[in-house]
Amino acid sequence: MFRRQTATFVIALSLAATAAWAAPAHRPRGINAREHRQTQRIKDGKEDGQLTKGELDKLKADEAAVRAKERVYRRSGDGLNQAERKDLEKDLNKTSREIYRDKHNQRKPQ
Repeated sequence: MFRRQTATFVIALSLAATAAWAAPAHRPRGINAREHRQTQRIKDGKEDGQLTKGELDKLKADEAAVRAKERVYRRSGDGLNQAERKDLEKDLNKTSREIYRDKHNQRKPQ
């Protein structure tokens, strides 16, 4: 009985260790990392022909507005406070949804 429990424990431990080792690395967090990922998604959409010129211009303007707002917030004090971070995250969420919608609609560049 003891051998069976020990064997079960060893197998479970090895499976857990394998799962932890194979887990994907966490992507960088924060406002700047998100802005970078969204800029990359826009660039990929342009290269893949998923975004029209109008959509591309609008998304770039949205990204520029978020960066400008972040600059204002960072200059106003010691980094970003919780309310400023929340406001930027809200803007980034909106832009992210727009990127997805624009990339997945059926409009093609001409």
